[in-house]
Formats: sequence, structure tokens, C-alpha cells
Amino acid sequence: MELSELQRDALVEAFNIGVGQAAASLASIVNEEVKLSVLTLQLIPRDEALKQFNFHNSDRICAVSQRFSGAFDAMGFLIFPEEQGLEVVRRMVGESLSLKELTELEQEAMSEIGNILLNACVGTLANLFQRPLNSTLPTYYLGSPQEVIGPQIGLNGEAVLLLHIDLTLEQHEIKGFVAFLLSVDSIAALVGEIDRYIAQALGGQ
Repeated sequence: MELSELQRDALVEAFNIGVGQAAASLASIVNEEVKLSVLTLQLIPRDEALKQFNFHNSDRICAVSQRFSGAFDAMGFLIFPEEQGLEVVRRMVGESLSLKELTELEQEAMSEIGNILLNACVGTLANLFQRPLNSTLPTYYLGSPQEVIGPQIGLNGEAVLLLHIDLTLEQHEIKGFVAFLLSVDSIAALVGEIDRYIAQALGGQ
């Protein structure tokens, strides 16, 4: 199932509102300006998505996942290359810490970031659709894309709604992904909610 240009534009607008709210929350944590934006949005097959998680300069990724249910069901992921995830954590907890100390704090810090960002994205959709969306607690992963994402995609997702995000902390530009793994039924539910929102928005003009 492909998204129309109107459907894609509505989702990008919604997610940009969500990441904007997340940026404000993250800025208060790291005590510096945080810029977050959605660069691209794709609805693609799971195998194609898995290939994109192989970052050119990193064999391992750090990821945070949460399961969402309500207007549509999905498994959400925030994904960064390992070294860039550590850079975000360094900014959160202080640059004076050693690599060992950073690694020990990485799970807690990344889980907090994932919780903020994923819930901001999904919360915006819930407000847009005027439907409740519930979430589980975040789970942290570290490993290769195949180890971290592969089993989840194989079990829970027929397709992936993939957002390529740009996160800027002062001089550090970090690129990652927000991904929602969706079954065929969940894709249909999501598209139905988007179409209903668009019809209401156009009808109100």
C-alpha cells in the first residue's frame, strides 16, 4: 500500500509538530538548543527498511522501542548509530564522564530520549485523529540491525513507516530513524484515520 502525496504531507506535518515538541523537552534536559526535523517519510517493505538501518559508518545501532495500541497498533523504534547515540547521552549527562561511565548510563538516558520522542510523535497523531493511543514502557537495545530490529520486523510488521530524522545539538548533527512497524491491518487503520482527518480538514475550509 502506497501513501498519496496528500496523505504523506499530512503525516509529515503531524510528525514535525511532534518532533518539535520533543526538541523542546530534550533542550531542557541537555541545557542547549535542540533542533529536530523530519527529513523524509516512507512506507516501505520490512526488508527494505532493514537495509536502511545499516549505517555506513557503524556496525551497531542503539535503539529504543515501545509498543503502541489504539487507533492503530504499531511497534515504534528510535534508532541511532552506536557512536552517535553515545554523543547524545554525553550531552545529557555531562561531557566529563569516561566512556565506561557513559556506557553504563546509556540505557537509561536513551530510554528517556526514546520515550520523549516516540510519544511526542504518536501523541500528535492521537490528537490529530482524536483517538486514544496507549504505549508500553521503553525497551533499550544495542547490537547489529539484524539482531535488534530483524526479529521484531519478522514477527510484528508487514511494512515500516520510516521517518529519517535530523537531530542537531550545537555543532553536532546526528541522523537517525523513527520507525513504526505495522501489520497490514494497522496500515489500513492508519490510512483510514489519515483520510478521515484530511476530509474533515478540507470540509472545514
